[in-house]
Amino acid sequence: MLQHLITQDEGLRMVPADRDKLASAVEGLREDLRTLPEGADADRTRVLTRWIGIGLVVLGDYDDGRAFLRQALDLAVAADNSRSVIATKLNLGDAHRYAGELETADALYRGALDAAREHPELVDFALQHFGKHLMEKGELAAARTHLQESMRLRLAKGDAELIESTGAALRRVELLIGRTGAGDEEAARRSQQWNSWLQARTTARTPDRWAEDFPAIRDAVRDITEHQRVRPVHLRDQPFPAGLIAAMADEAEKAVATDGYLHNGKWNAAVGDAANRFAGQVDLAAVVERATVLEVEQPHTAVYIAYAEEGQFLDFHVDKFGFGEASLILCLKHDRSTTAPTVSTTVFIDANGYLECDLASGGCVVFDGALTPHGRTPLGAGESIILISFGFRARDQAPRMVTHLPPVPRCGYQVSGQIKQAPEPPVYDATILRPKS
Repeated sequence: MLQHLITQDEGLRMVPADRDKLASAVEGLREDLRTLPEGADADRTRVLTRWIGIGLVVLGDYDDGRAFLRQALDLAVAADNSRSVIATKLNLGDAHRYAGELETADALYRGALDAAREHPELVDFALQHFGKHLMEKGELAAARTHLQESMRLRLAKGDAELIESTGAALRRVELLIGRTGAGDEEAARRSQQWNSWLQARTTARTPDRWAEDFPAIRDAVRDITEHQRVRPVHLRDQPFPAGLIAAMADEAEKAVATDGYLHNGKWNAAVGDAANRFAGQVDLAAVVERATVLEVEQPHTAVYIAYAEEGQFLDFHVDKFGFGEASLILCLKHDRSTTAPTVSTTVFIDANGYLECDLASGGCVVFDGALTPHGRTPLGAGESIILISFGFRARDQAPRMVTHLPPVPRCGYQVSGQIKQAPEPPVYDATILRPKS
């Protein structure tokens, strides 16, 4: 009734798009309610009462707004209309939240979410309202968890307007997390230093060197990898829908061709609708948890990766901490020559040496990218590969503290008796997992 007259401010609270028009429209609804004939349809009374309450809250009249919404809730309960009860509880929760009555708002949101479990089509709405409430309370990790689950459900629904609404809330909570995240600059600096140190001492380009290189880096690699939340696990037989894999491969090829950019020697491209459909229909968090026993949230970020030219490789590096406690690299397409003597592999370094992983279409590997040096060996003649990398945050992020990490080894290398500073390559990057606007 009033949706076209309501927008959101920077903090994602409802505000008038045009205050005078909204006030006039609310007064019109109040007149409609006053002039309803005796014995009028109870649903009509409830709908008018609810929208008057919403409008008053948006206009800042919280006392009258809550009174009308409480009346609308009573009417929904009396009519045994459980869906309307849930929706009105969410509106009433907003009214109390806007008025600063957070405990009452909290109880209303929790009650609405519990009730919505019996009506799955409403769960995403309950998660969205509750997530924004938690965000305003400063419980940012919990807010992100609720909003990510809402996004997963809305991606499955395929409603672009709802997806964008949750995307805006997720972007807001990530911004707030970024403002409060201590140690981010230090973590980025350490990642860059580890990359410089690694690439001064070994390379994914030349596997023949690995046996010779490893003794010199064993202790340092052991120091960093002992803090891993996830050790590399190759998953070959996941029941991923073949159609979704093919759709992502097609989307990735087009994205790389039109908007791809070279990064660390490989092609990267932003994910799109096909990747979002996959993330919405496949419970990737459960895949990670089954393989690693680490409880993670649904993926918050993803990027397409492509290798197309003979000799193309990705040198050893560690990712930014912001990519998450777990990464899942899923192979979408791997074309290779049957006569080639070697095949390009994803490769990791741990305390025992170099671990190669040959990914075929539909296969994936899970690992802790921020604390596991990894790369890709060179492509052979006629070989190409398309991947997608998803980032996951652990539900318990407390152990991931940059201050707990070992000191970075000296970032130099020996040349003709002099210590030279190794170049600092760019650190792994990705785009937020959401549809393009």
